[in-house]
Amino acid sequence: MVSYKDLGLVNSKEIFAKAFKGKYAIPAFNFNNMEQLQAIIAACVEKKSPVILQVSSGARKYANQTLLRYMAQGAVEYAKELGYPIPIVLHLDHGDTFELCKSCIEFGFSSVMIDGSHHPYDKNVEETAKVVEYAHKYDVTVEGELGVLAGIEDDVKAETHTYTEPSQVEDFVKKTGVDSLAISIGTSHGANKFKPEQCTRNAQGILVPPPLRFDILEEVEKRIPGFPIVLHGASSVPQDKVATINRFGGALKDAIGIPEDQLRKAAASAVCKINIDSDGRLAMTAAVREVFATKPGEFDPRKYLGPARDSLKELYMHKVTDVLGSAGQA
Repeated sequence: MVSYKDLGLVNSKEIFAKAFKGKYAIPAFNFNNMEQLQAIIAACVEKKSPVILQVSSGARKYANQTLLRYMAQGAVEYAKELGYPIPIVLHLDHGDTFELCKSCIEFGFSSVMIDGSHHPYDKNVEETAKVVEYAHKYDVTVEGELGVLAGIEDDVKAETHTYTEPSQVEDFVKKTGVDSLAISIGTSHGANKFKPEQCTRNAQGILVPPPLRFDILEEVEKRIPGFPIVLHGASSVPQDKVATINRFGGALKDAIGIPEDQLRKAAASAVCKINIDSDGRLAMTAAVREVFATKPGEFDPRKYLGPARDSLKELYMHKVTDVLGSAGQA
């Protein structure tokens, strides 16, 4: 058993309380490798933002659970080395079983998500409560989910949205004891969140997706006032990154994301955590493809992963400053 406190990590309780009061959201950035982790920490230290390092089940298998423990500890030390020890949470994203959540807790995670949203309501309550009971013994915070997001990201797949039913949230929170709740209000996983026919074109000719269901969010806030809400699938899919990928040999079709102004509006509400993964993938892929296309003789991984890391850092500095509002809040 490894305690996250021995690694220098924090759980989400205190930073969510501050985010709720301050009307901003904590960035939850997924990572799989060293370059992504370097970019996340460098960006958040430079902007003095707290951060949640997210690891999916697939990323844990890819990076190795033991290495992840030391990478998280290294991230804490790296932030100190850069001159500002920001609060860092290590969080399991979309844990689908009690056993996976338990294993992550035992390997030093300070926060876990148990995603029982694909189960019937009573089963979701049962599974979530079981994880909460175990996690709270070790002061680890737990995120639950009500509603289903469409899209594909790692092992998480769903064909259609199932919006969160506000009438269930109070009962769910009371019966499970979760510390935060992910809801479905129109965000979705992956880079292809919407089809062009679902969108309208603005004056600049850019496709604009249907607005998020802020009416659902407001009703949830009324029913569980002061409770931390989470948005998954909140990448904006920067069109300049998509264009770069396609210009240098990619084939991304109909990649449409969530407008950043809607995410900023959400961050000023009870939404205390916003998950961003696909945007980071796009930024890194665009940079790598550009190097491969413009310098075909290059074979040193540092020469293409370095620019990818720099591009990711720049993107995340923008996110914490202009979208989430968490800059300066560490």
